[in-house]
Amino acid sequence: MNRIFLFSVLSISMAQAQTSHQRYVQQIEGTTLEFTMEAIQGGTFMMGSNSSPNTDEKPAHKVKIDPFWMGTYEVTWDIYEPFLYKDYEQSKQRVGTIPQHVDAVTRPTKPYLDMTFGMGKEGHPALAMTHYNAIQFCKWLYVRTGVFYRLPTEAEWEYACRAGSDEEYFFGDDPKVVSEYAWFASNSNQSTQKVGQKKPNPYGLYDILGNVAEWTYDQYIADFYTRDKTDLNDNPVSLPTALYPHVVRGGSFESTIDELRSAARTPSDPVWKQLDPQMPKSNWWFPEAPFVGMRLVRPLNPPTHEEIMAYYDKEPIADF
Repeated sequence: MNRIFLFSVLSISMAQAQTSHQRYVQQIEGTTLEFTMEAIQGGTFMMGSNSSPNTDEKPAHKVKIDPFWMGTYEVTWDIYEPFLYKDYEQSKQRVGTIPQHVDAVTRPTKPYLDMTFGMGKEGHPALAMTHYNAIQFCKWLYVRTGVFYRLPTEAEWEYACRAGSDEEYFFGDDPKVVSEYAWFASNSNQSTQKVGQKKPNPYGLYDILGNVAEWTYDQYIADFYTRDKTDLNDNPVSLPTALYPHVVRGGSFESTIDELRSAARTPSDPVWKQLDPQMPKSNWWFPEAPFVGMRLVRPLNPPTHEEIMAYYDKEPIADF
């Protein structure tokens, strides 16, 4: 499997204050915006599930993960919307104007639909962004904060979700307990809910199951777990080279209990853009995927600025 070598964090003053690798609050300088990140210690775990009926989760295999931080909550509209609209970003600016280097970041075109789908905005997870859109949001954060934020790899996501558990869910094998931790088909009223209302997992991550499914960086390959197997897979990643499919994890407000299992994998699908009237279709939005959102990761070890920009600046692949 590919060794993930470029995903780390820029060494800056805030990082120097976090040498103990603890939870922290990221403030976006000059604005009223902030979000929290949980420290996830590195380690090994068994990824996948041998008991699953789904062949793409097999075989369970040993994976090593380096330490990182992960967002306490899914990214909410409160943080995401300033990236989408310059005027809204300016409204959150406490002093002065938006710095010129921030204003130079490419932003999505204004969507022709209400991308909240009427489900609520304040405190609700942002949703329906494409994989490319999610990465460009991370670039905007980097320009605003100097900190390298990115999407989790699929392996990092499952490691953080499991929080040391090797059972079907991080809380065990009893699906009756799911409602204490997740918004899903049986209790969501078919809508997203404000983040942080359910119990967190042992790593302090809220809504890691349900509410919205979460992008990972990886290309979805059904038999990826059987490829190039070794006794210990070191920070594996399926590097994305095609527009579809990418891996989405965690299930959503529409999901069944089974789809919330820690090992469950979902591929993105071009049908998520079926209503998009643009030709070629938009790089930015999935008008039929109100169930997809994102959660941030910040790796512990620093790459170079050039490596960071290589992650952000890949050209979008034209849709069909």
